[in-house]
Amino acid sequence: MGAMVCDTCCGQRQMDMEKDKGADDALRRQRRLRRVTLRGSVINGGLVALKFAAGVAGHSAAMLADAVHSCSDFATDMVVLVFMKVGAKPRDASHHYGHGKFETLATFLIGVTLLAVGVTIAVGGIRSIASVVAGGTLPAPSQFAFWVAIASIVLKEWAYRFTVRAGREERSEAVMANAWHHRSDALSSVGTALGIGGAVFLGPRWTVLDPIAAVVVSVFIFKVALQLTLQALNELLERSLPQETEEEILRIARQEDGVSEIHNLYTRRIGNDIAIEMHLRMPGDITLYDSHERTAAIERRLRTRFGQGTHINLHVEPIKVDGEYRPPHGGHTPTP
Repeated sequence: MGAMVCDTCCGQRQMDMEKDKGADDALRRQRRLRRVTLRGSVINGGLVALKFAAGVAGHSAAMLADAVHSCSDFATDMVVLVFMKVGAKPRDASHHYGHGKFETLATFLIGVTLLAVGVTIAVGGIRSIASVVAGGTLPAPSQFAFWVAIASIVLKEWAYRFTVRAGREERSEAVMANAWHHRSDALSSVGTALGIGGAVFLGPRWTVLDPIAAVVVSVFIFKVALQLTLQALNELLERSLPQETEEEILRIARQEDGVSEIHNLYTRRIGNDIAIEMHLRMPGDITLYDSHERTAAIERRLRTRFGQGTHINLHVEPIKVDGEYRPPHGGHTPTP
């Protein structure tokens, strides 16, 4: 009896230690993600001013389109900062599953913003191209706009790399989405640099390359935006986890001695965490204590693999004999 109490106390201490560690990890995670997002916002703020100045002074439609894109980058930085703070709040009476879906909502808003930016850039570029086809002329952009585009490529690719690294390591979908927003701006600036460079160095007859570059860039932006929007929408609509992830969950559960016939597996994402629900069948003659210990061991393995914030709900049933539930030896069949 004493050994059983000791085991229970040790198990409780371990759970308390894991809970404290989880809280410390959440605070460290939030600080790191906030730091990288702020670094990106400083870069975006500087580029917005530079690009608008270069677009107006340098007579470049592509650069002005790029400036609008950077402006949306800066706005989404603010969205990520706000929603990331809300999403990091612990579970409470009004949100029993936590606030993780706020980060998913932030990802969705970023995707929708990018879609709007892509459409705006494409429409502006097509209008300029149509003007040239109709016999109009476009003012030649300046070298200043070209060198601003080169600087933007370097700075935004750097922002993408440090942001996507933090997003992957900390498993933040919103920060990953913001990283791709940085990358889309870098791609936008590549197209801008090519268009402006061609218009500057090849002569006035090639000024149409500037709006052509803007349209090409809008296609890349639209593609990334569509991926982000659909991903977030699937999570908001409670789409199940990928099949390979569910198969891994089943393998982990089957590692526990006595577990068989796993069924009714339900999975979904809750922001950066996942939720797992399933029914497990175990021998009907084990004690309630043994059943609890085995399910607790499964929970520990799942949280070690998928994170301490993983929501797990396990329902235990006795193994069926000849297709029926039967009481253990000496037990009584429950009254219907």
